[in-house]
Amino acid sequence: MPDWSQIGSLMDFCAAYYTTQLVRCAVISLLLVAIVMLFRKILFSGRTFLKGLLWSSFLLVPYLGRLKLFYENEVMLRITWWITQGTMTCLWADRIYVAGIFISAICIFGKRLRLRKSVAGMEKVSLDNIQVSVPDMNITPFTVGMLKPKIVIPKVIFENYDRDELAAVVQHEQTHIRLGHLWFGLVWDILRCLLWVNPLLTIVQKQFRADMEDICDRVCIQNSGRTAHEYGLVLLKTLKLLCSGSENTPTAVTYVREKEFADMKRRMGGIVGFRPYRKRMCAGMAAAAVLVIASILLAVYIHSYARYSEDENILVYEYADGEGTVIANGNGRLQQMISHDDSYVYVDREAFEAFCAANNVAGDVFIVFGGVEKLPGFSSGGESCLYKTGSDARVVRIPYEKKMNGWLAALFKIL
Repeated sequence: MPDWSQIGSLMDFCAAYYTTQLVRCAVISLLLVAIVMLFRKILFSGRTFLKGLLWSSFLLVPYLGRLKLFYENEVMLRITWWITQGTMTCLWADRIYVAGIFISAICIFGKRLRLRKSVAGMEKVSLDNIQVSVPDMNITPFTVGMLKPKIVIPKVIFENYDRDELAAVVQHEQTHIRLGHLWFGLVWDILRCLLWVNPLLTIVQKQFRADMEDICDRVCIQNSGRTAHEYGLVLLKTLKLLCSGSENTPTAVTYVREKEFADMKRRMGGIVGFRPYRKRMCAGMAAAAVLVIASILLAVYIHSYARYSEDENILVYEYADGEGTVIANGNGRLQQMISHDDSYVYVDREAFEAFCAANNVAGDVFIVFGGVEKLPGFSSGGESCLYKTGSDARVVRIPYEKKMNGWLAALFKIL
């Protein structure tokens, strides 16, 4: 039978451990949203591809919660200590945060699952050897699915567009797939779940998707062989055919649910102002962005705490009159007097009893050792034993039983 008390303690530990990191990440994401929106508006307002690359900076956010500067930099420590102290001491707040992650995931990914289920039941049509789902609903074309993307084109468009126009619609959706926009959207939704206390991630989602749409429009125009004018006419025809929607419209679509006039006006403005771009330069910018992100991630890894470290400190405390008092913690002398293996603790009797006498120890003496530290203040798995006087042996051997099962200890290290 599993030890449910240990499992419960491990879950509470994980709630506090991850909440501490994610709340820090959420605060950082607030600042990053402001920076990205400022850059979009001022520096890169006319730079479609650079605006899109700005969003890649959010890939760094989930890895910033373990940085050493939160503990070792005096200024940062003062600024963020209230977060660390709160998440380490308020278990109810940690549980609420974790519950919020699950609720957000149910809401966000529940919509995705319902959409996939809806698409699976739609009529399928082959268009130039490409299977397309054709629903009888007033929606704009969209694509759903990660590993096996499915293109959805409403029947009203399928019946009123000629072959070249349908090819342009399919090309647009295939471009989204080829550029990885569906995966970008998935990552963004994961961030919204993990950092749900930052509502700005949901608010700026519209700008994020708009930038992906603008990139797709530019790539499609350049690769299609059509002029920007011809491409714009296809969009205008879509706007004319599709009304504001119907009651049967799915509650979630991927990227292309352009119903509002303002969005279409924005896209048309970009199409009218289209100028051919240099593919090599864009590929170079993308490669540079990947290199920068990878370099920053490496720097973050180097300046972050390891996933776990063995706690080499030895703590000795006295228990007398119903109270415990720490005598020494991490003292180098203790490591000279005390050692341990998987079954026993070995104590140099003369040296240790002299140490206890020097500290006026009169009660029971406990030795605490071992364990794993995840972050400063987040450690578990430590063992303890009671030292009893009266032995004549030069080295006192004290047996002990491990508190945490092997698989729990391994899981603790992985988490």
